[in-house]
Amino acid sequence: MKAKNPKTQYVCQECGYTAAKWLGRCPTCEAWNSMLEEKPDANVSVAGSLSSVREDFKAYKDLGKKSQDYVSLDSVDSATAKRRLFTGMIELDRTLGGGLVPDAFTLLGGDPGIGKSTLLLQLAKGLLDQQPELKILYVSGEESLDQIAARARRMKVEGKGRIFLAAETQLERVFATVHELKPDVLFMDSLQTFSSNYSQSAPGSVSQVREITSRLMMLAKTGGVAVWLVGHVTKEGSIAGPKTIEHMVDTVLYFEGEGSQSYRLLRTVKNRFGSTNELGVFEMESDGLKEVRNPSSLFLSERSESVSGVAITASLEGSRPLLVELQSLVVPSGLAMPRRTAVGMEQSRLSILAAILERHMGLPLIQKDLFFNVSGGLRLSEPAIDLAAAAAIWSSVEEISIPGDWMFLGELALTGEVRRAPLMDVRISEARKLGFSTVVVPENSPKKIFSESGIKILTVSRVRDLVKILK
Repeated sequence: MKAKNPKTQYVCQECGYTAAKWLGRCPTCEAWNSMLEEKPDANVSVAGSLSSVREDFKAYKDLGKKSQDYVSLDSVDSATAKRRLFTGMIELDRTLGGGLVPDAFTLLGGDPGIGKSTLLLQLAKGLLDQQPELKILYVSGEESLDQIAARARRMKVEGKGRIFLAAETQLERVFATVHELKPDVLFMDSLQTFSSNYSQSAPGSVSQVREITSRLMMLAKTGGVAVWLVGHVTKEGSIAGPKTIEHMVDTVLYFEGEGSQSYRLLRTVKNRFGSTNELGVFEMESDGLKEVRNPSSLFLSERSESVSGVAITASLEGSRPLLVELQSLVVPSGLAMPRRTAVGMEQSRLSILAAILERHMGLPLIQKDLFFNVSGGLRLSEPAIDLAAAAAIWSSVEEISIPGDWMFLGELALTGEVRRAPLMDVRISEARKLGFSTVVVPENSPKKIFSESGIKILTVSRVRDLVKILK
């Protein structure tokens, strides 16, 4: 008897919701036009799928060093549990929380051409320099072996017989190579190009992405292999695929940078082995990525004299303070509704600041276009930069320059009061190292910063007090 053709189903590419018919809007995540037609995996039975998982589990156990399925908590050596692989890059070690955990599953996302593959090759080089006994497998589903080797030669990456390359898109063949080679670190570049025989969907679909991620997670945890998986980023700035991918992995890194800028920012948004929101700064050069040990120098302009519309603040990225320059330009508007344009800060936050300054400082902004920029293309989200932004806007309106060695710290409330920022002593210490002479802070700041900062401290209680200090 001839088997019936399996009915098609529609799967949301954002959250994985399944429906029997096409829907314009997903009822779960409310995304528009995200339902794509897929055929159910009729040729793969549930028993067959479970048997494949069992086979994978046995193969992964052969790779690992454990001889049993479970151990007592007391028998786990604390030194072994905390052992990390140093990458040879201080910036990367910081974002990972102190180095690479041997069985960690890391997801690296970034725009096309941002330098993700370059980072992986440089990571391989650094791992071998620090731990020569390691074995690394780099699997690419997008580039040929010649392309990878050409990039490695340009970056002066030497394999030393410990780095192996493979150009493959079939997951089962990759696992066969892993079982034969038994690497310590596996790079998979990239997630959307790989597919498994246990799903009939196209590569990059929700079902394929889930299948690939779940089996790689089992490889990392059971086989003791450190797995790095590269993911594409959507136009909204998030990693393509359902959010469950980010829940499954141990660490999520975002590699960011402006197309016209040479520097790159590596952010940690999830880390089971360290703090989140850490930031690593690199500069892209012809022979690879170069670490930037003093990131504040990137975001401070080298001006010979002070100009109006500019103020300095310190933004905290994880545990690292970064001194950045905020720029403001206020000009008469010929529009019925003046423009509020922000680069590096949320548009809504700029509108709120403009309303606060107009209400509590009396600045005539209602018929003015307001343009705001964070120097260097850095994106800031914390409210501790509010006071500096207010000072820059006031400086542009009054055309009075602010001394270049002044820094501003504080959050503005809708009532016009200035509130203190967290870890102000860390920010002020960074300003002192860079030669700043004066810091303007909220009046209710911790008392110890006045006695231990070693720098001149000026205080304000309300935003209108800025006028008395700056004039």
